[in-house]
Amino acid sequence: MKFVLATANPGKVKEMQELLGELNIDVVTRTDLGIDIDIEETGTTFFENAKLKAEAICRISKMPSIADDSGLITDALHGEPGVYSSSFGGEHLSAEERCSYLLKKMENMEQRSAKFVCTIICVFPEGNYITANGECTGVITTGPKGSGGFGYDPVFMPDGFEKTMAELRAEEKNKISHRGKALREFYALLKAETGSAGESL
Repeated sequence: MKFVLATANPGKVKEMQELLGELNIDVVTRTDLGIDIDIEETGTTFFENAKLKAEAICRISKMPSIADDSGLITDALHGEPGVYSSSFGGEHLSAEERCSYLLKKMENMEQRSAKFVCTIICVFPEGNYITANGECTGVITTGPKGSGGFGYDPVFMPDGFEKTMAELRAEEKNKISHRGKALREFYALLKAETGSAGESL
């Protein structure tokens, strides 16, 4: 069985290809299929946005479609940026500027606890779907560190580490990340649903 990734985010595509490849799940991208559409994320939850993306790409491709919606939740900012993580501070900002905007808002705040949250959903052409979730807890640093990863990785230090997500090796990050956890849960659910071993998915 071949799946299509609904995301157009290059960082997410790279991570999901790596993680799903490790699980022996065969995937193609939207670009591989020549699908170039904007999907308006009008949901108010990670699940709603992920489902919107997966359903749209599934309708076009006629293939099982895997989408994720994820974001950063901070305690000091009452959950911000949350589902608006990719547009936090304004649509025009770069990832670096978004990190700077977050740090500015949290300047002088003692409470730095936060978590990355990810919802994965796979929608099948028949209309059924599988969904899974993952979280990674940590703290927001006072300045960016590292050049790996993407998004808020340079300002997020996961619990149990003295490095930001952006300083971790890809293998380290994939083991503990919200996306890695969600995809491994998804794999277990998919296996239970299909009754197939990973090699034959």
